[in-house]
Amino acid sequence: MKTFFQFALLVLALAAGGSLRADTVLNSPHNLTVTGTGSIKATSERDACIFCHTAHRSNGATPLWNHTMSGITNYVVYSSPTLQAVVGQPNGSSRLCLSCHDGTVALGSISSRTATIAMQGGATVMPGGADNLGTDLSGDHPISFVYDANLAVKDPSVKNPAMLNNSNVRLDHYNQLQCTSCHNPHDDQYGNFLVMNNTGSALCMVCHLPPGWTGSAHALSVKASPLAVQLKAGVKFDIRRSKSASIATMGCEDCHASHEAGSRQTLLINAEPEQNCLVCHSGTTATKNIASDFQKLSIHPITLNREAHNAREDVINPPIRHVSCNDCHNPHAAHAATAKAPNVTGALAQVTGVSAAGGVITPALKEYEVCFRCHADSIARGPATVTRVVSQTNARLEFSPGNQSYHPVIAQGKNHSVPSLIAPWLATSITYCTDCHNSDQSPAAGGSGANGPHGSIYAPILERNLSTVDFQAESSFAYALCYKCHSRSSVLGNMSFKYHSSHVVNDQTACTTCHDSHGVSGAPHLLNFNTTYVTPSSNGRLEYIAYGMAHGNCSLTCHGKDHRATPY
Repeated sequence: MKTFFQFALLVLALAAGGSLRADTVLNSPHNLTVTGTGSIKATSERDACIFCHTAHRSNGATPLWNHTMSGITNYVVYSSPTLQAVVGQPNGSSRLCLSCHDGTVALGSISSRTATIAMQGGATVMPGGADNLGTDLSGDHPISFVYDANLAVKDPSVKNPAMLNNSNVRLDHYNQLQCTSCHNPHDDQYGNFLVMNNTGSALCMVCHLPPGWTGSAHALSVKASPLAVQLKAGVKFDIRRSKSASIATMGCEDCHASHEAGSRQTLLINAEPEQNCLVCHSGTTATKNIASDFQKLSIHPITLNREAHNAREDVINPPIRHVSCNDCHNPHAAHAATAKAPNVTGALAQVTGVSAAGGVITPALKEYEVCFRCHADSIARGPATVTRVVSQTNARLEFSPGNQSYHPVIAQGKNHSVPSLIAPWLATSITYCTDCHNSDQSPAAGGSGANGPHGSIYAPILERNLSTVDFQAESSFAYALCYKCHSRSSVLGNMSFKYHSSHVVNDQTACTTCHDSHGVSGAPHLLNFNTTYVTPSSNGRLEYIAYGMAHGNCSLTCHGKDHRATPY
């Protein structure tokens, strides 16, 4: 029997394209004999090989297969909108693995004996848990598909299989990727029967090549990987390095599960996409607590239509409007590098955006291009916060350098005399969208929270308060967002416009009643009146006509007062 055992190991190792290594099946959970060290073992059987192989009376499957094959012919296989491979029903060595691991066949049912081998504890089939994959394989890494150079051309995120020659990963004789490409059922020296050490996702990276991964924050982080991530959904991992493993050491396993993933198409551990991010970005592993921002009054609604996102959707008008973490962040490429407006920071690296001209661009190079995905040409972008004479909710058009006035997000502003600006702001400065739309607890707001428009107590996700309601006392709080860049003393001292103080302090007119913060195509000084308070003059007109720097006339009725071409 010892001779047959050694022979069987040799045959199987060579069939898998590998070689014998330091460990053997006797030292692994696949030793189902009465002397096995695992939790599943026979009541009296001592032949370790017989559960899978036999020299005589095999069932015809190669190599010398003894275990009764599963009768399942309609497994639910993995699928995804981004998948370029053609995945069929499991075949080859994967069918052999599933004869135990789909949980439908008795562990001791073999061809070479008429009686089923009895297992301890009355166990029959593979018990529930991560080892029992079931017949629904849609949450498991795809298997039984041709992995060739054509696939690598179709999907740039995977490597040309010619590179497998220098690794322990092997395809079968039909160039198909099978369970045995990643697992060696006879050698558990690396844990989970992996064919190689997966520290830092070395095994994953044999085939996968996410753009930007090597220098990303997740690939380099030395912070401890939270145990909650590793244990979620019964995901198995190498116990020898789990409790002290860093984010970098765990690599892909921090977020992804090769088997029984919660989010099936993306193989993420958690079914709720955002929870794969917030398990760390909640002030526990990551220093900044982003999760708390999503509990505020005004947020990017990441839990609304959470399952709608896919990487191949229409960027501007997806079938279902949604926002998810990976609409703005690429977890495989994000890093901590800073940038100067309008360029993207490392947090937005390798994300698709929409250019100022309206075209889809990958990757986005400017921060506003990321925002324009949803807040420009999308047909479901929603109504304006303030009702105005000229209603324009397309941010790309609002910030267009072709407008008469705009906040300088895409290009420098046209007004080169802005005496109210607070240093370091200049008339030639470029601003980020996030200079205004940011967390109220961000460092820019004087807090210790995270930067970014995740959520704020001030709508619409504003870093500071901005009242849009008339008939309230002027204060540094009421118009805090404006006063972040524009000196309150300068504005109320009428240095920019001689009636600012009269309007804001005396008449209690909000800044937004006259000014449209993003931009106005046909008027200077961001003038676009709020029609809740401003109506046409008795001359039938509702307009401002500019005569030059800080001079013009208004035709409008405001707070009951008729301005009939009133000059300023």
